Amino acid sequence: MIARAAAICEPAKMVREEVSPVVEVPADEAAHRAFRLDNEVLAFRFTATVSDRSGGTPRERLTDPARLSLWLRSAGLDVPGSSRQDLNDAVELREAIYRAGRAIATARDPDLQDVRVLNAAATAGQAKAVLEGDSLHWMLSRTAAVRDALGVLATDAVRVYGTSDRSRVKCCEGKDCMGLFLDTSRGTNRRWCSMNTCGNRAKKSRLTVR
Repeated sequence: MIARAAAICEPAKMVREEVSPVVEVPADEAAHRAFRLDNEVLAFRFTATVSDRSGGTPRERLTDPARLSLWLRSAGLDVPGSSRQDLNDAVELREAIYRAGRAIATARDPDLQDVRVLNAAATAGQAKAVLEGDSLHWMLSRTAAVRDALGVLATDAVRVYGTSDRSRVKCCEGKDCMGLFLDTSRGTNRRWCSMNTCGNRAKKSRLTVR
């Protein structure tokens, strides 16, 4: 279990998505329906399992352990299943990643409790990276696959926050979004987590005003 943070920031009340009846569809198709998967940074893609963070009713997409398993598999972390405790640990880690990233994006130091959660998850994981064909794959242990998967996500966040990439962490300016992204543009003037979603919405809004 991930060490619990002593002080948790109170988020706006989240709306839990209605879970549709089970329909036999390919896992990758189901994941694309349920989640936003367009963030280049794996850890930030995980934080996007809550959408509309700066709106009045943030939307929780990890509504049950099955949804957690679906997201992890979409990220190449092939867990056999997830428990309710796994989901609780995943949400705790996700929010620590998000709060730390938002602090960095606004030129503040992350809360020490969030750093402890990140470090605990990163060091607890035992995933091994292997090359299969021309792609990186993760080997997870049979007895603690979700723990290992969360370790991969925590380590990805540590890699961003603990290197020169730290200065490129930003929060999306899209309406109600506030999602994290890494600005790799030459002029470091990117404003949106995704041009295809928040960027397009902002452009359409400007055209409507005109």
